[in-house]
Amino acid sequence: MDYICIGTVINTHGIKGELKIRSCSDFDAERYCEGNTVYLKTKEGYLPFTAASFRVHKGYSLVSFKGYEDINLIEKYKGCNVYIDSNDQQPLPEGEYYMAQMIGLKVLDQSGTEIGTVIDVEQTNGAQNNLRIQKKDGTSFLIPNVPVFVKKVDLKEKTITVMLIEGML
Repeated sequence: MDYICIGTVINTHGIKGELKIRSCSDFDAERYCEGNTVYLKTKEGYLPFTAASFRVHKGYSLVSFKGYEDINLIEKYKGCNVYIDSNDQQPLPEGEYYMAQMIGLKVLDQSGTEIGTVIDVEQTNGAQNNLRIQKKDGTSFLIPNVPVFVKKVDLKEKTITVMLIEGML
């Protein structure tokens, strides 16, 4: 089974076993719908948890799991990453991509010259995501993940074509 990270447990919330999760998913309401399974990665491996409740509070997902409705049962999972089975991934509309699909793609400028590799997709609060590009010399820079700069994503060729402007590099 392949797993896709959808968030990180950053704390507990209250005494009824809710976990406060910093999400890296656009589909939290679907991911944590009652009865759905997610996996927490622990020292023992990927442990399955069945969602019991979900709500958003101050920009964080608050989730409780069946059989863990007590802070004493869930506290040990602080710091764990939350995953889904890759087969449970929602299909996206044409021209949209999951963050994990972008990481590792070669970045080309509009003339086809390779300028680096996507090493991370950095989320911002309220603005677009940014692609962190690592150049061959080991330094990195950011490109806003918007159509003005990201001209073409080709998952088959594993490339992204971008438009650079002065000062970007």
